[in-house]
Amino acid sequence: MVGAGGRWARRPRRSRHGAVALAAALVLAGATACGGDGGDGGGDDDGKGARTTGRPSAPAGGGAATGPAPLTGEQLTAASLTDGERIGAYTVSDYALGAPLGEDYTAEPAVCQPLVSLAAGATAFDPAAEVHRKVDIPDEMLGLTVSVQLRSYAAQGATGVMKALRAAGRECADGFTEDRALARAKYLAVEPAGAPDVGDEATAYRFTILDVKGELKLYEYLTVVRSGSTTLSFRAEITGTEDVGGVPDEIVRAQWQTFRSAGKTG
Repeated sequence: MVGAGGRWARRPRRSRHGAVALAAALVLAGATACGGDGGDGGGDDDGKGARTTGRPSAPAGGGAATGPAPLTGEQLTAASLTDGERIGAYTVSDYALGAPLGEDYTAEPAVCQPLVSLAAGATAFDPAAEVHRKVDIPDEMLGLTVSVQLRSYAAQGATGVMKALRAAGRECADGFTEDRALARAKYLAVEPAGAPDVGDEATAYRFTILDVKGELKLYEYLTVVRSGSTTLSFRAEITGTEDVGGVPDEIVRAQWQTFRSAGKTG
């Protein structure tokens, strides 16, 4: 499986807007709630690294959507890591060729889809808006890359996504197949990993993957945090056989603090 650092390039720098509206929206969405329990998509690009799908989340149980409106792409952008931002040895950048792990990444059986991609169509709940960032060490061409993706949902969509993700973790523990445009990858095992103690809930997984040639075992990690009606997902992969041990905590903490600060102070 080829690392994300070799698949995707940078997107132009973007600015922050809508501070007051974002602060109110994050508070309404429960963005500052804590206490964890212990991966993407289509849509219109706003030119700032954010995407709005135009397909609101399906409400839980098929009823009418209730609760605060989901965060917009502009609001998610203001709550995300910034292009050029440094996190220890890592640097944040934007994707130039669109969102990673999008709708062309699918799983067999379909119940495993949330482990591959949380893009529109992965679950019964499509994101209303999403923002994507890449975090890596620029000078390390074969080093660790973390895809950081924020998505907002209407009604109880984010909660539904987390339920679908956990169901996939249970049902697909013994492996599944990931299909993409030009290749297939075999997941040999899906195991629980340590989840951060942030947000309303959080879950994490370690993947053992057979490379596309069927020769090497590779390791990837997925961490997803829910805060109110928004999810923050982190997927760590490396071009090689090293087991990095998880998504770097400093990256998760930096994005969480940025998200919280946007809700508190704009």
